[in-house]
Amino acid sequence: MDTNRLSKTLTAALNQQMTNEAQNAQIYLAYASWATDKGYDGIANFLFRHAQEERNHMMKILEYILKRGAKVVVSPIPGPGPDPTSVNDCFEKIFKSEVENTGNIYNLVNMSMDEKDWATWNFMQWFVKEQTEEETLALDLLSKIKVAGGEKAGNDALYALDTDLKDTPDDATLAQDVSADNP
Repeated sequence: MDTNRLSKTLTAALNQQMTNEAQNAQIYLAYASWATDKGYDGIANFLFRHAQEERNHMMKILEYILKRGAKVVVSPIPGPGPDPTSVNDCFEKIFKSEVENTGNIYNLVNMSMDEKDWATWNFMQWFVKEQTEEETLALDLLSKIKVAGGEKAGNDALYALDTDLKDTPDDATLAQDVSADNP
């Protein structure tokens, strides 16, 4: 008996997104290793935590594919690309990667809507919110780096940022969670 409830196109797209999430984890791991090598242990801690978060995203998709009765395909993970050239470059690359990932998520949402696969559409809504959070967090960090001097940030500013990121929460405040009483 065939228990698969995913189309071939959605199965392929979900498997690709699983690989995308694994690649994002590799990017965070590579950048965390770079930060450690440069002496930015707080930044590295933050990036290592996000590498784990990306692996968790990958596992959510893997489980979903299995629970819908489709076949998981584990594909090779593309490399993370070159190391950042600076803390500013590191977070610019992270922001770019998150924006690209958001586009991939939106494509899956559109595919599920086109196919009227409401279970997948509903599943993907968690990722839509997550990507909003990831982009917001990356932009918040870029704003901090800009205030610190951007590419020209001095050692004192980078030390403060490094210290701050060690304990920075992994969640960002989203627009939908703000009110006049709680800006």
